[in-house]
Amino acid sequence: MTKNKILIYDTTLRDGTQGEQINFSAEEKLRIAQRFDEAHFHYIEGGWPGSNPKDMRFFEMAKDVTFKNSKLTAFGSTRKPHIRAESCPNLKALIKTGTPAVTIFGKSWDLHVTEILKIDLEENLAMIRDSIEYLKSLGKEVLFDAEHFFDGYKNNPRYANKVVKTALAAGADMIVFCDTNGGTLPHEISTILKKISDSIPANISGIHVHNDCGLAVANSLAAVQDGIKMVQGTINGYGERCGNADLIPIIANLQLKMNKYCLPEESIRQLTNLSFYISDVANVLPLNSRPFVGRSAFAHKGGVHVSAVIKDSIAYEHIKPEIVGNHRRVLVSDMSGRSNVEYKAKELGIDLTKNSTLSKKIVHEVKLMEDRGFQFDAADGSLSVLIKKAIGEFVDPFTLECFSVVTSRTENNPCLSQATIKISVAGEEELTAAEGNGPVNALDHALRKALTKFYPQIKEMHLVDFKVRTLEGSEGTAAGVRVLLDSTDGQELWSTIGVSENIIEASWQALVDSIQYKLSKDKANKKPAPQ
Repeated sequence: MTKNKILIYDTTLRDGTQGEQINFSAEEKLRIAQRFDEAHFHYIEGGWPGSNPKDMRFFEMAKDVTFKNSKLTAFGSTRKPHIRAESCPNLKALIKTGTPAVTIFGKSWDLHVTEILKIDLEENLAMIRDSIEYLKSLGKEVLFDAEHFFDGYKNNPRYANKVVKTALAAGADMIVFCDTNGGTLPHEISTILKKISDSIPANISGIHVHNDCGLAVANSLAAVQDGIKMVQGTINGYGERCGNADLIPIIANLQLKMNKYCLPEESIRQLTNLSFYISDVANVLPLNSRPFVGRSAFAHKGGVHVSAVIKDSIAYEHIKPEIVGNHRRVLVSDMSGRSNVEYKAKELGIDLTKNSTLSKKIVHEVKLMEDRGFQFDAADGSLSVLIKKAIGEFVDPFTLECFSVVTSRTENNPCLSQATIKISVAGEEELTAAEGNGPVNALDHALRKALTKFYPQIKEMHLVDFKVRTLEGSEGTAAGVRVLLDSTDGQELWSTIGVSENIIEASWQALVDSIQYKLSKDKANKKPAPQ
């Protein structure tokens, strides 16, 4: 093992699924595992086969898959108290998976041994020793997770030390120090690891920390700085309570900041894509502010910032976003200056640097609209449409003639909305109707249905999020509202906005902007399809 190589151990499929609202089917877990293999992760913890049939089914399916770059790993506990290792159902389940490596956890905090498991300290050591020796006798690579190690060391360092020395003597290939409660601080991590280094060599040691103090990434990096060779964590930090250590910033910081080799450069360039992929499969909205890979990670809003970034990106960016597969975003708002607008226009292929009058006009319009409740830093799609309209390079793809929305409810049936819409495209009118589970949903369906005849590419796009915010609540139900829509066509995600005292009108504005943005960016289909 080279001096600067750090092993990446992913436990998204096991520890990550213990987080609220995080759940994967066995089939989804298999697809994710293959994605991790493509990313060259060193270990993929597939699940705990002794705890549920879904994980066992995953491991059965995984037997038909060849992992080229990663070791698939099964997770479980040591043998149960007062039984033989070969008779323990937990260990039998681990063996049945057929994985080349297994990870077992044992208690290293005496409180858990005597007060939670209700066994004596020597029996706990025997459980650890017997389990590891048995698994090693079957040719398995064995990783030992010393659960609650740091809390255990603080309370009874002699016993915590004895636990990990017992695991090492039994033949464990890797000793993983766990901050299971997530309450240890970085300087404590370093201090304890230095004290234990005489007993456990750093080159066969790993770190597994939780994020209950918001320090999981910092604690993981501190451990590596002290010689630890393996980092365990999950993608996006998913996990129980406040989550696990997020492998995305850990990998990026190790490789880009600390000169520690983790993954091939191509895998580093896929970090953003990987983060979004796991969010998508988990059906959890990506966190915009997530370091390195979030949509806002390289987003600039203040005019002074944008002016500086245009001259030299290092002024406000710690790395080039493309290294991790992300990209720079310049936001336009009431805090913006000409630099923001000119940068955004350049992304659209429009040069405004020689037309300061037009730039100032757009900035002025943005500030007026934001004063009315618009929020363009959260609606890049609407901003693009606004700029194109301002410079005369936008042609409305359709004209609304009229629409109506009716919502009805009977005593025994839920609300059902029906929308009727009439539009015209190049002089040709189209009248259509559609149903939905709400007025906005029905209107969206009707508009798409009417437009698909003229613009088939509309079928590619769909809404992924719908948000409504009251702008000022003193007027009660008559207060103005802001509607934000997130849309995608499978290639790009964009946001649009509408503002009105009428929620249907605000939603209509956002819907229209969303479709206009899609059609204006799709150069191959700018014109209506031939009839």
